[in-house]
Amino acid sequence: MAAESKNIGFVSTRFAGTDGVSLEASKWAGVLEQKGHACYWFAGELDRDPQRCYLVPEAHFKYHQNQWINDRVFGVKGRKSNVTDTIHALKSILKVQLKEFIDQYRIDLMIVQNALTIPMHLPLGIALTELIAETQIPTIAHHHDFYWERTRYSVNAVSDYLRMAFPPNLPDIQHVVINTAAQEELALRTGIASIVIPNVLDFENPPEIDEQQTIEFKESIGLEPGDVMILQPTRIVQRKGIEHAIALVEDLKDPRYKLVISHEAGDEGFEYVEWLKEDARERGVDMRLVDLCISAPIYNHQPDSGACTLWDIYPHADFITYPSLYEGFGNAFLEAVYFKKPLLINRYAIFVRDIEPKGFDLVVMDGFLTKKNVQSVKQIIESPAIRERMVEHNYEIAKKHFSYAMLRRWLGTLMVNVFGVE
Repeated sequence: MAAESKNIGFVSTRFAGTDGVSLEASKWAGVLEQKGHACYWFAGELDRDPQRCYLVPEAHFKYHQNQWINDRVFGVKGRKSNVTDTIHALKSILKVQLKEFIDQYRIDLMIVQNALTIPMHLPLGIALTELIAETQIPTIAHHHDFYWERTRYSVNAVSDYLRMAFPPNLPDIQHVVINTAAQEELALRTGIASIVIPNVLDFENPPEIDEQQTIEFKESIGLEPGDVMILQPTRIVQRKGIEHAIALVEDLKDPRYKLVISHEAGDEGFEYVEWLKEDARERGVDMRLVDLCISAPIYNHQPDSGACTLWDIYPHADFITYPSLYEGFGNAFLEAVYFKKPLLINRYAIFVRDIEPKGFDLVVMDGFLTKKNVQSVKQIIESPAIRERMVEHNYEIAKKHFSYAMLRRWLGTLMVNVFGVE
C-alpha cells in the first residue's frame, strides 16, 4: 500500500550555509520529498524556500538573550534565579512559536536537528521537550554532537536541564545518532536506545560539474594553470588540524603546490586563523583563504545563485587534506570521495571505528605527518594511474555504505515505526 504524503517539520537553531547539520538536514529532506512528503523548516536562520519556512529570530543560538544565558551558565557552577527566569521566559516564547508552526503547516512528524543534542540553545531544547511531552507529536531527534563530547560544556550550572532535554527520554521520540560511539555513550548515560545513520551523499548520481564556474573560481583566487591545488575543505577551527596541511605542503617542497582553505574563519577561528597565517608564512607555504561567499551546494533556494558552492571548488582540487583531530562523522571525507579526489586523513576516533574498516584506499596519518605520508601524496599527485585506481575504488565502497539508497532504507524504517507505512 502506498503511503500518503506527510507534512514533516524540521526544527533547529539554523538551517543555512555549509555546516554539517544544515547539510544533512537538506539530504534527509531531499530523500523524504522524493517519497512524496512535504518538508517545512523552523529555525532562527533559514536559506530554504520561503513558502515553507517559519523564521523565528529567538530560535537562533546567537540571539542576544540566548547568548546572555549561555554566558551565565557555562564555565560556572552556580545559577542565579534571574537566569532561570530568563530561560523560562524565552522557552515560553519559543513554545508558542513551535505550536504555531505545527498548526500552520499541519505537521505530522517533527525532525529535530541537533536542538535536543547540544545545549547551544537551552530554551529551545526545553520548549521542544515540553511540547513533545504535552502533544505527543511523533518526533525523530537527529543527534550530531552531544554536550558531553565538548569540553566547553563540562562545567555548567544547568545539569538539571541537560538531563531533562539534551536529549529527553520520551516515548514519542526516535533517536538517531551518526556514529556507533555516540550510540553506546547515549545508552550508557541515559538508557536511551538509538539507531546509527551515518552521513551520506548521492553516490548513485555523480556530481554535475560546471566547468565555467570552476575555471572562474580558480582565477578568482589567483591560481595559475600550472599550480597544484591542495584543498582543505573545512571551516577554520582548531579541531580541523589545519597546521598538518601546512606542514604537508611545506614538506612537498614545490612552489607550484598551493594550499587552499574553502571557508573563512568563523566565530571560533579568529585567533587560530592568525596563528595559521603566521605558521604558513614561516614555513614558506602559499596558503589561500577563500574570501568568497560559500553557499550550501544542496537545497539552496536563495535567489543569489551567483554564490560559489563547495561543488564549484572540489573539481579543481588535485588533492584533499582532512587532518581533523575530532569529527562527529566527516562530511568532507565523503565529499572528497564523491568528487573522486585522493585524500590525506588523520585517524580520528570515529574514522577508526566506523569508516576505516570499510576498506578505503587513503593516505593515513596517525596524529603526526611522516615522510612516508609526504612521499605517498607526491606519488599520487604525480601519477594519474595510481590516482584513478584509488579514487574509483573509494567511490564504489562509499556507494555501498554511504549512499542515498541506504538513507532511504533507514528513513523508511523510521516512518514505518510512526505511521505503519513509509
